[in-house]
Amino acid sequence: MTRAAVPRTLVERAFARLERGPTHTLELARDVLGLSGPSGAVTTAVVTLLGRDARFKVDSRGVWSLDGLPAGPPLHRLPWAVVDVETTGGSFLTGHRIIEIAVVQIDDGVVGEAWWTLVNPGRGLPRGVEILTGIADDMLDGAPYFDHVADEVARRLEGRVFVAHNVAFDWRFVSAELAASLGDVPLVPRICTVRMARRLLPSLRRRNLDALSRHYGVVNHARHRAFGDALATARVLVRLLEEARDRGLGDLAALEAFMGHVPGEGRSGGPEGALWPTPAPLQGEPERGSFGRT
Repeated sequence: MTRAAVPRTLVERAFARLERGPTHTLELARDVLGLSGPSGAVTTAVVTLLGRDARFKVDSRGVWSLDGLPAGPPLHRLPWAVVDVETTGGSFLTGHRIIEIAVVQIDDGVVGEAWWTLVNPGRGLPRGVEILTGIADDMLDGAPYFDHVADEVARRLEGRVFVAHNVAFDWRFVSAELAASLGDVPLVPRICTVRMARRLLPSLRRRNLDALSRHYGVVNHARHRAFGDALATARVLVRLLEEARDRGLGDLAALEAFMGHVPGEGRSGGPEGALWPTPAPLQGEPERGSFGRT
């Protein structure tokens, strides 16, 4: 795993210290955190810093070491598929369907190829969906059914990390449509940019797509349309990955460990099997509702 010449964060400094060999908690507190004092207090500080990072382990004597697992590819080298869908609202199980889908690829840390299409849902649109998205029934009359694009969607997801802004919503529809069309769903890790923002930007009051776009200066020219929102989410993701790198989170395992718990939230995942638990909406921050948008 390539390390920065001068570690910039406490986690990076701890990693660099442990690369030289196992180290006792009190030494890490002194050398990394610059702390001295009661052993209980400094131990708590070290455990808080390193305890949720899968790269570190501690034995019964309080000696820390690297866990010996090979590091995965750096985050900026991973292939990502940023997805957004517009739907007829409600649940797939009650007959609601995707009406538009976009997939934006990120490779080597750069937003790249994008693909999108309208999708004929085989049913009429609620008036609320038309108002929100600007998509009307007559726009979908000549659009392909999901069966016709399922192979293309699966191809664009295979081997990539599936990302969406509130990933449970998008994954629920995409995986259900793929299962119904192909009888199979790509086995891919899934990451939620809402949850990433909560952990990486704790001082930000709101983390909906509009708020994150404003925070990073991302312009969304087609809000509440699949391509516009997927492209904005991809650009936000690039910036969030930079935040993760600056915290010393080198690979997906480290990021997953860091994202494993948000204070005040539960630890168990939901039925969608997302990589992290589905976040509850913040006060004043609407959850993606029946029309799938925030």
